Amino acid sequence: MKFKAFLITLVILISSVFFIPQSNAASKGWRYWGYFQAAPGATQWTAAMTGPTVDIADGTVEGWLFVFSSDDVPSLAPAVKPNFAKICAGVKGDKDTKRIGLVIEFGSKAWAPKGEKPRKTITTCVRTAKTSQGIDVLAQVTKIRAASSGLICGLSGYPAKECGLEIATPKSLNKK
Repeated sequence: MKFKAFLITLVILISSVFFIPQSNAASKGWRYWGYFQAAPGATQWTAAMTGPTVDIADGTVEGWLFVFSSDDVPSLAPAVKPNFAKICAGVKGDKDTKRIGLVIEFGSKAWAPKGEKPRKTITTCVRTAKTSQGIDVLAQVTKIRAASSGLICGLSGYPAKECGLEIATPKSLNKK
């Protein structure tokens, strides 16, 4: 019995030494390009669970946001609402192409790489081939820098060099 009590005490002691308090659990995260979609008629963003090499329908709105997140799925979405009618107003459709709304937001200064400044949001309508995927739509509007894995590292030269870098949680995001 004494040995069992000793083992329980030892486990508790070791656990307390190696336990990471919940408040420190998200002390780090990643800054990266989050990819979002809004199906035709949708008014809210959905974090894309695939990369941009997927087929997209006419009337879809694609969103990109340079985010900070301590999770695989970004908790932030683009601030510009995915309003296809507004974004693609005046762009006529035809039987040979599809229209896709596109929003690219460069994120907050709070998690911008040192010496870099977020660029102005791009909101545009892209007329593209019926077979175009999300990556094709993006490439029609901006220069893309990607890792060999396919991870989107930079859009329009932002950020200049890094790719999905792990950083300390920005002070402005810490809960008080």
